[in-house]
Amino acid sequence: MGLGIVYTRAATGIDSPRIKVEVHLSNGLPSFKLVGLAETAVQEARERVRSALINCGFEFPGRRITVNLAPADIPKTGGRYDLAIALGLLIALGLLPQQAVDNYEVIGELGLNGQLRTVSGLLPAAMRCAEDEQLMLLPEGNRDNIQLVDGLKYIAVESLMQAFLHFSKQKPLQVSIAQCDVAFTRVSPKWDDIIGQQQAKRALTIAAAGKHNLLMVGPAGTGKSLLASRLVQLLPALTHEQALEAAALYSIKGESRDSANWYTPPFRSPHHTSSAIALTGGGTHPSPGEVSLAHNGVLFLDTVNIITTDNT
Repeated sequence: MGLGIVYTRAATGIDSPRIKVEVHLSNGLPSFKLVGLAETAVQEARERVRSALINCGFEFPGRRITVNLAPADIPKTGGRYDLAIALGLLIALGLLPQQAVDNYEVIGELGLNGQLRTVSGLLPAAMRCAEDEQLMLLPEGNRDNIQLVDGLKYIAVESLMQAFLHFSKQKPLQVSIAQCDVAFTRVSPKWDDIIGQQQAKRALTIAAAGKHNLLMVGPAGTGKSLLASRLVQLLPALTHEQALEAAALYSIKGESRDSANWYTPPFRSPHHTSSAIALTGGGTHPSPGEVSLAHNGVLFLDTVNIITTDNT
């Protein structure tokens, strides 16, 4: 019976490990089984893939379909595996040759009409593809996101049918190469705007030079928050690799960094009522906390109450 193999990337932090999507067709009662530690959103790919194939004019096979997402010990989340599963099924049906997709890593969520939706947290996967010199197939809506990854070779498609026509060589698409053209700028508040505070400014300068932690104690209104907000001006600009790491962490969180501050170290100032998970990260689907988002920058914890007891 037919077997199709397509490669993709998991959404498990900044590492984004490579996932092998194996689609097998066999005789038996019609079924669609998805295995490989897939959570609910991935399991629902069965219905999205079925409807997308039918609405694109393909006949959905009335046979036993088994999809394995390997390695099986890596949790799989989200809808990013839809396109890889659909292409693997077309290969198993003999409608696409296996060798057509061997050098690709495919990511994309399918709509019921076969159109591709944008995928969140794609930047870590793009970084790993560029490092491994793999060609990436992704949704058209993610084209702007991956431009930050210099040298990444990719093809952006709008639908399952467009991807099928490309791999079947009926309408091949041009390979693009990402180029980061973000200029070096600094638009954060200026250090020289602070009048006075010479002793505190000297302390911050020493802390920035040695990458030391700093504790500021004083009543409200004495300038602690103002001084802390200017600390990033004393830090060296991020290298492109450091800026990419910071952007990848923001991407996993579902946020984005302003291109005007691309090379400026991040500054995070969480509210003093933030929970432990908000600060350190975690949750049902682990995501970065404020500590991780301040990587290579400044984490400012404001309004920390110090309680002392007198036992005399």
